[in-house]
Amino acid sequence: MTADEYRRAPRHDVPDTVRVIDTMTGAVVGRIGNISESGMLLIASMPLADDALYQFRLEIGDERHPVIEVGAHLLWQDQASAAGQIWMGFRFIKVIDAHAQPLRDWLRSLAARAG
Repeated sequence: MTADEYRRAPRHDVPDTVRVIDTMTGAVVGRIGNISESGMLLIASMPLADDALYQFRLEIGDERHPVIEVGAHLLWQDQASAAGQIWMGFRFIKVIDAHAQPLRDWLRSLAARAG
């Protein structure tokens, strides 16, 4: 079984730079590598607290819904092969109600772009 077969929701690569902001501090913590309805791979330049909860704003740049807010749990982090990059796996624990459908719409658009 591959890692994708274990996941409940399919992951979609994010070809554009989508910044991820910590809503508590206002700091940019990284950018999205891939995303699903249930989580994301964050590419960051500095580590975050292990096993912690975060509130993020995803700047997706959609005209009608330019941002999506999510609550997320940091499951793991590891040094990437590129110097100064850290990969982090997050599980979404809450998507703001008004942002759930825009998230699904955005994921469908990513899937369509991938072919």
